[in-house]
Amino acid sequence: MNPRVKSVLVQDHYRLALVFTNGERGVFDCSSLLGFGVFKELQDPAYFREARVKYGTVVWPHEQDICPDTLYTDADKTNTRQHNSMQSLQS
Repeated sequence: MNPRVKSVLVQDHYRLALVFTNGERGVFDCSSLLGFGVFKELQDPAYFREARVKYGTVVWPHEQDICPDTLYTDADKTNTRQHNSMQSLQS
């Protein structure tokens, strides 16, 4: 089983800066999801910023969520330099 999401910080351009339960950090780009079904609502930047961690994944108020395994496997973990200086939102 992959690690789950511990904290999230919403970034510009529909990206989520994530900290996982194993201490790894990564950035997940949500832009490819914005044209599909329930994710269309995330196109609204104000609504997108309402992302929170719940049950080890990222959720929004109208019950959108992203599979935690997808967040972990597809997050860009190569450039974590930006994470070292940011303040994450804790769940």
